[in-house]
Amino acid sequence: MAEASVRARDDGAGRYAAAEGLELPRPLRLLLTAGWSLAESAGLPVAAYLVAAWIGGRNTGVLAGLAVIWLTAVIRKVATGSVPGLLTISALVLTVQTGLVLATGELWLFLLQFPLANLCMCALFARTAGGPNPLVARLAAEVVALRQPATRNPGLHRFFQNATWLWAGIFLLLTIALAVLMVTEPTGPFLLLSTLATAALIVAGTGVSALWFLSVLRRLGLRLRFAPA
Repeated sequence: MAEASVRARDDGAGRYAAAEGLELPRPLRLLLTAGWSLAESAGLPVAAYLVAAWIGGRNTGVLAGLAVIWLTAVIRKVATGSVPGLLTISALVLTVQTGLVLATGELWLFLLQFPLANLCMCALFARTAGGPNPLVARLAAEVVALRQPATRNPGLHRFFQNATWLWAGIFLLLTIALAVLMVTEPTGPFLLLSTLATAALIVAGTGVSALWFLSVLRRLGLRLRFAPA
């Protein structure tokens, strides 16, 4: 009887929130939330870069983009008390890239920004993967406003930890691939192949993560639903 009770408790650890579910905003609200998150972490610095580069050249544009993204981070911190994960990632990566772009006119240092940026991403994901707040869970909450059950589900938490390790591995693989391309390919083919490799791995990682997430929800008996209107 005691053994059966222990088994029931162990099973309950993964399925106790079966009556609960995960919630996403309504489709229009979801698009607005994701759109704003992407706009402040990528759209604003890119727009600042384009305007400033048109007025004062590439270096002016790079500095303007960096200034805008850090200003956005400061405003977020003052207004809300925290800085979104995607904004933090973009600010750190852009800082590394800006430093390398402005440091010297040597081509190899300019190209080094691409593998180094991915190495920074790998470190950011790996640093949080084993902890209580894995980066994938934080990004899901911030970018698409995913709401988890009120009581933390251990199985769902393990998924977010493992998915964070997955993305750390993806960015490590990109780091290695771009480093190899950097020393084996001329500049033109390198830029094209690095773009294609990055896009392919990001799309593949997103697809795998989504399918894995849905599989975990089915196994845990959790539902994914839109918030009430």
